[in-house]
Amino acid sequence: MSWEQVYEQWIDSDKLDEKMRKELEDLGKDPELKKDAFYKQLEFGTAGMRGVLGPGVNRMNIFTIRQATEGLARFMDTQDPETKRRGVAIAYDSRHMSPEFAMEAAKTLAKHDIPSFVFESLRPTPELSFAVRFENAFTGIMITASHNPAEYNGYKVYGEDGGQMPPEDADALTKFVRDVENPLEVEVLSDEEVEHSGLINIIGDEVDSEYLKEIKAVTINQDLINEMGKELKLVYTPLHGTGKMLGEKALKQAGFEKFVLVPEQAIADPDFSTVKSPNPEEHSAFEYAIKLGEQEGADLLIATDPDADRLGAAVRLPDGRYEVLTGNQIGAIMIRYILEAHKQAGTLPANAVVLKSIVSSELATTIASSYDVKMVDVLTGFKFIAEKIQQYEDDHSQTFMFGFEESYGYLIKSFVRDKDAIQALVLLAEVAAYYKKQGKTLYDGLQDILEEYGYYAEKTISVTLSGEKGAEEIKTIMGNLRKEAPKAFADVAVTLTEDFKTSKSIDAEGTEKAIDMPASDVLKYTLADETWLAIRPSGTEPKIKFYIGVKGDSHAAAAEKIATYEEAIRKIAE
Repeated sequence: MSWEQVYEQWIDSDKLDEKMRKELEDLGKDPELKKDAFYKQLEFGTAGMRGVLGPGVNRMNIFTIRQATEGLARFMDTQDPETKRRGVAIAYDSRHMSPEFAMEAAKTLAKHDIPSFVFESLRPTPELSFAVRFENAFTGIMITASHNPAEYNGYKVYGEDGGQMPPEDADALTKFVRDVENPLEVEVLSDEEVEHSGLINIIGDEVDSEYLKEIKAVTINQDLINEMGKELKLVYTPLHGTGKMLGEKALKQAGFEKFVLVPEQAIADPDFSTVKSPNPEEHSAFEYAIKLGEQEGADLLIATDPDADRLGAAVRLPDGRYEVLTGNQIGAIMIRYILEAHKQAGTLPANAVVLKSIVSSELATTIASSYDVKMVDVLTGFKFIAEKIQQYEDDHSQTFMFGFEESYGYLIKSFVRDKDAIQALVLLAEVAAYYKKQGKTLYDGLQDILEEYGYYAEKTISVTLSGEKGAEEIKTIMGNLRKEAPKAFADVAVTLTEDFKTSKSIDAEGTEKAIDMPASDVLKYTLADETWLAIRPSGTEPKIKFYIGVKGDSHAAAAEKIATYEEAIRKIAE
């Protein structure tokens, strides 16, 4: 069936409400938008699916939600009855249609006699991860588009360990989802049937309370907080998302008293009306926090994204201005504090391990090594960190201390198996208190780390290539790099090429080795001057990402290296 025929199938359907029918009619007036909404099905992969809201098979709407959930239900139908009865935990964020999508998922599952545990109101992604384990559910669904703009929403599936499904399970699920050909035909329980089914269980306060009990373990030095919690001035913004309720409670519980919320952004707002993008990676997301920070003389500004799995921070500079830290810098600051605090307390395990993604800073590795702590690199995607945590719990080979990704995702304690901005909020406040006691800011602490370990710097370049044409361009870029492997970048020789899709690495002498990781469409190059470059198509957005990591003798030298390699990288993207 052609995409034009699929469009006609939708517009002729009697299952559409008036709003969606009007949107479909409007699409018919714009050939490009109409094609983009119907030329392919919204991709469902290892990270679930994410897309623009609206009618069509390539959009987020109640029918594509039903389609994805029907696939999940059929996957669960293959399990034994006891496993199936464990059900599915479901949470949602502050975005448009999130509550509706959550209930549509529950009603689709109920049609298969599968119970669900649906949060009464919006909750962070990490609490969904926790709820899967707390409820002993077989899977979890999170309705969120993370830090994407307001026109997006998404659907993520979690495994029984509370982590996003690993590739093998996700591939099996994806097959079931793709076998659901027509989302308009997926059946759901009616509202009347829901009332009498007993299959949709509403959850909330009890899970919140248990999550907050676990959060207490994030604090390492309670005496420090007891002393400095009344002194540290902190500004926190949840960026119109899910972080406010749990974040505020977690800070108070830990003992931080002088924090203030950005009032305009403490309101759950699906339009994210005060920011262009609710992304704590971006300086613009801190505009309101900086204004309030200047008024309050705040030591630290913290922002969490709409589903509160990512955290960004801005630190006060010597001249009183605020500088937004990178995800790698925050990770380095946390790692140094965690390992040093445990060393001082005599609680650093002999088999301690830190986990990071292959595109995150090598500064973290250098810090870990200085404490004789093992660093393990994993593929991008927090599910791979979750897998390692489970492995270590099963075989007792390592003790997990911290896991992070450069994209502002951190995990301190493993009662959650995904990045957790609420945990990170509490820990980073403790780190700021540690430096404040010494008469320093977090900025000063970062300078101390760079002076001791070297001037590492990183940069991520995201190139958006939307639509069918964009997807082909991304494939072409990756294909050309594999067809003719670069020998140098900016006249600096490549000493190691790692292709995670073929699971092979080749050094400058041509020696080939296997990479012991699942296959992933990533290329990484190590250069003669210790620089590394990586190229990776995004799994959830129409983007290709280029990563640069360098080390210099000074801030200026590192910045110069970044600029040089950025120029070389942009030539590839042109």
